[in-house]
Amino acid sequence: MALLAAAGPALAQDVAELTIESWRNDDLLIWRNEILPAFNDAHPDINVTFAPTVSTQYNASLNAKLDSGTAGDIITCRPFDLSLSMFQRGQLADLTDLEGMENFSDLAKVAWSTDDGGSTFCVPMASVLHGFIYNKDAFAELGLETPTTIDEFWAVADAIKEDGSYIPMTIGVADEWGTASMGYQNIGPTYYKGEEGRLAVIEGTEALTDDAWVDPYRVLARWADYLGPGYSAQSYADSQNMFTLGRAAMFPGGSWETAPFEGQGAFFEMGAFPPPRLSADEPCYVTDHPDIALGMNAATEHPEAVKTFLNWVASDEFAQLYATNLPGFFPLADAEVTVDNPLAQDFLAMRSECETTIRPFYQILSRGDQSLEELNKVVSAAVIAGSETPEGAAERMQSALADWYEPQQN
Repeated sequence: MALLAAAGPALAQDVAELTIESWRNDDLLIWRNEILPAFNDAHPDINVTFAPTVSTQYNASLNAKLDSGTAGDIITCRPFDLSLSMFQRGQLADLTDLEGMENFSDLAKVAWSTDDGGSTFCVPMASVLHGFIYNKDAFAELGLETPTTIDEFWAVADAIKEDGSYIPMTIGVADEWGTASMGYQNIGPTYYKGEEGRLAVIEGTEALTDDAWVDPYRVLARWADYLGPGYSAQSYADSQNMFTLGRAAMFPGGSWETAPFEGQGAFFEMGAFPPPRLSADEPCYVTDHPDIALGMNAATEHPEAVKTFLNWVASDEFAQLYATNLPGFFPLADAEVTVDNPLAQDFLAMRSECETTIRPFYQILSRGDQSLEELNKVVSAAVIAGSETPEGAAERMQSALADWYEPQQN
């Protein structure tokens, strides 16, 4: 009995307790009930807890925890510079030599690698696609087809508005990030031609005051006519509810809405279409953004256990598990996965229909004192609300970039 009593604490100490920091509150039950039990079945000696923070508070909360030494062992990594800065500060461990990294292409790793590609610091999990989700029942009721061109889009929006049974489109400006992510980053590539324009700004051959970059703001300003009353005080959650309750016919958003919308019990069939092209003979462009990855807190007390977990995250098993339980988040691993969800399939089809790009201000361009990514949230909301002109918004963006970025100082 004395030997068993002594062994009890020792056995308890053999279980590594790990915590995942994340902004994905919507995924809590999926991680708790589906993903982590699958890992624990194979690794009973490692207990992992998923502990998300409210999305809008995640960056500030995580930085405070890292600075104070209280952050979890596993860090959910946003793409590009936010995570790169944590790596450069020594807060994320170098995972370049992690065995599971062999399951990812260089392109899949680019959002979580140094500029020269020499080091990778997070295990890629998934990308998301932007577009428009629509109420199929409402479109059928009104005899509408999904628009292909921007002229067709305005015609559809006008028809819905004239009928009056539905708000044509729902998006609020109270949560500024939504107007950037679901607005500018959604439709923008159509005008600045995706990667061509994004790279041209990085190289300094295009400016954010060029028409190709101002036109998306002009479109956002026009959106205000179709958003219904009260949109200026409407939150992201309000917009989600308005759509799933069947009050709005279209929702500018992305594939990440798939599981939450279905979880909210929408009583109608949903579909998705890509951002409308400029004309029938122009290509369509879609933002297919590497969105989420997992890294290791460099200060963890359980580095080997974390590496075991991250190698599992890099596996084919995890890729299929993630795709099944989080439809709309498309795994980045070199694995064959099956996507059965119809709405997720609509988004995934955009990859083959359209030219793809990433969100424009995530890579390099937000390294100044004024982050372009953060400023774009402010000005996009202001343009829709009518408190700033499209041209004024573009001038603010260009000024913030030229203030520190040499290629834009010519």
